[in-house]
Amino acid sequence: MFFSKSFPLILAGVSLASCGHKEKGAQPAAVAAPVAVKISLAQPVAWPDYFEAPGTVRARQTATVSARVMGHVEQAQAREGDRVAAGQLLAKIDARDLEIAVRQAEAGLAEARSARPEVESAISAAAAQRELAQATHRRMKDLFDKRSISNQEMDEANAKLRQAEAAAKMAEARLVQLSERIRQAQEAVESARVRLGWVEVKAPFAGRVIERKVEPGNLASPGLPLFLIEQEGVYRLEASIDESRLSAVRTGQSVTVELDAVAGPLQGRVAEIVPLVDAASRSFIAKIDLPDRAELRSGLYGRARFPSGSRQVLCVPAGAVAEQGQLQSVYVADNGYARNRLVTLGARRENLVEVLSGLQAGEQVIDPRPEGLRDGSRVEVRQ
Repeated sequence: MFFSKSFPLILAGVSLASCGHKEKGAQPAAVAAPVAVKISLAQPVAWPDYFEAPGTVRARQTATVSARVMGHVEQAQAREGDRVAAGQLLAKIDARDLEIAVRQAEAGLAEARSARPEVESAISAAAAQRELAQATHRRMKDLFDKRSISNQEMDEANAKLRQAEAAAKMAEARLVQLSERIRQAQEAVESARVRLGWVEVKAPFAGRVIERKVEPGNLASPGLPLFLIEQEGVYRLEASIDESRLSAVRTGQSVTVELDAVAGPLQGRVAEIVPLVDAASRSFIAKIDLPDRAELRSGLYGRARFPSGSRQVLCVPAGAVAEQGQLQSVYVADNGYARNRLVTLGARRENLVEVLSGLQAGEQVIDPRPEGLRDGSRVEVRQ
């Protein structure tokens, strides 16, 4: 029991003794040297404003290749993804019926031409008869003037002359008719040969086959699509723009285009504005020429950014911002100390970022952020 009563007193004495004791050789804590930093002033700048319009990438030139004659497809050589040259054979249609038509037209032409010698001979004979009738008429006229022949004989001479002249004119008319018949037969041959050439379905221009709708053995008919071809290297973004922006878009305008499938922004130019405004969506289409990029394909989704003036915004360098999850912050140099500020950011342009809240104009933002910098660290601004 004695031990239990004396123990608190002993502890108190030890505690007092330790408090009164000062360790020899103890040194004051060292003060950390300030961190050298560079700053950028948070200040308002004229920020170009823009509005966005969604759109779809389309080839500038697209062709639906169709059959021009009816027949079964013998060959279908091109497939989806194939690159084709202008005039390259895509498919071939059975040509037997058209070959027969060509031979028939050629036979008609040969027949028409074979009749020409006979007609020319008839013309020569008719011309000779006319000359004979004319000579006979002159002699009969001389005799009639001398009262050596009767009126009846003179009338017969006149009739024979008129008959000879009519026969000559008829022979010449037959030659004209034959010439027209030969011309028509020649055109029939040319038409048949042209139609025969249609059995070879060829590419209208150099490009890529993006769709094939025919297989060998299928029946092709005029107007039936066989292939869909688009020209490579010349793509456009067809952007749908609200009608209220009609006055802000003009032909030749430079536009920034962003595509989800292509890294980085693209610089385009407004090539065409469709004059029709869609009554359902209250929007119109602007066609924007894109630069040649290997990644471009028809159907890609993109956004076009059209400039629409400027506005004053508070900006800081993007390198001064740190992001942790959904929080963004910057360090500010304040009377020789680093102060962490939570900020709300807006749009980004190149190496600048818009600050919506958390900073005031003129504050010194530390940029770049040194390693190990903490809130409350001493800093020394150096330029």
